[in-house]
Amino acid sequence: MTETIITLQSVNPIEFFGVNNGKLDILKKKFPLLKILSRGTQIKLSGAPEQIENAREKIELLVQYLERNGHVSENYFEQILGGDDAESVDNFIERNPNDVLVFGPNGKTVRARTLNQKKMVSSSDKNDVVFAIGPAGTGKTYTAVALAVRALKNKQVKKIILTRPAVEAGENLGFLPGDLKEKIDPYLRPLYDALDDMIPADKLGYYMSSRVIEIAPLAYMRGRTLDNAYIILDEAQNASDLQIKMFLTRIGANAKAIITGDLTQIDLPKNQKSGLEKATRILQNIDGIGHIELNEDDVVRHRLVKAIIRAYDRERDRDQNKTAS
Repeated sequence: MTETIITLQSVNPIEFFGVNNGKLDILKKKFPLLKILSRGTQIKLSGAPEQIENAREKIELLVQYLERNGHVSENYFEQILGGDDAESVDNFIERNPNDVLVFGPNGKTVRARTLNQKKMVSSSDKNDVVFAIGPAGTGKTYTAVALAVRALKNKQVKKIILTRPAVEAGENLGFLPGDLKEKIDPYLRPLYDALDDMIPADKLGYYMSSRVIEIAPLAYMRGRTLDNAYIILDEAQNASDLQIKMFLTRIGANAKAIITGDLTQIDLPKNQKSGLEKATRILQNIDGIGHIELNEDDVVRHRLVKAIIRAYDRERDRDQNKTAS
């Protein structure tokens, strides 16, 4: 057994270890074969040399992140520990200013944080239509909105159109208070939230009132031709086959489109099939259409979201195995 001591000289040890040692507990779970002790500014590692070296590399990466940002959430702490290669490292220790998609209010930078989010950015640069499929929390919508805002700010397009199917996910629109807009707005709230992070409130208000940025239910797209626009269809798993086809055939000259969805969270009636699976299947080998699959490694919400996704995936696999047998 080997022992080594790492001293945290350049960062606040409270930030590194977390409240009630919450982050230290995450580190211990990541390296269960090591004995990890902390005292003051020091971390003592005891165990096999290769395990110690691996832990040292991760700790150094966390220190770099803290030096750069001053704070790391438990969610990011766990994600950084999970990065296993140089490309994963670069997702967190951002050194290239060209990685920034948008500078939001108060100097906030919006970037692609994970490997597949970066692939989504690259695919959108190369293709006019991109399908981004993956579970909740993987940043599909947020990255898509950032790409649209970047294109608008760079004058590559003249407007942004954000749309979602207004599907009643266990609720009935008829029983909700208000007029049609007030009933539909809750379905579109995640799109508003993303825009709030990227555009100052006064400018966003101007864009919305002048229809430079338009947020509308999918049904409102019928019959339109969308030129010089960046178009996002979000929650596309809740669109029918005909609705997906209708949306894709709205795309006009100098337009780009991103279609996002999660095929494990379909809210359509049981007798109605999602059109997203068919669209991604039959449009696979068309030049100009990109396909990106995100997974649990791309989850950028609370660290528990990743565990929740895994639990549901295991349950789904068990159900499928029972059905097959």
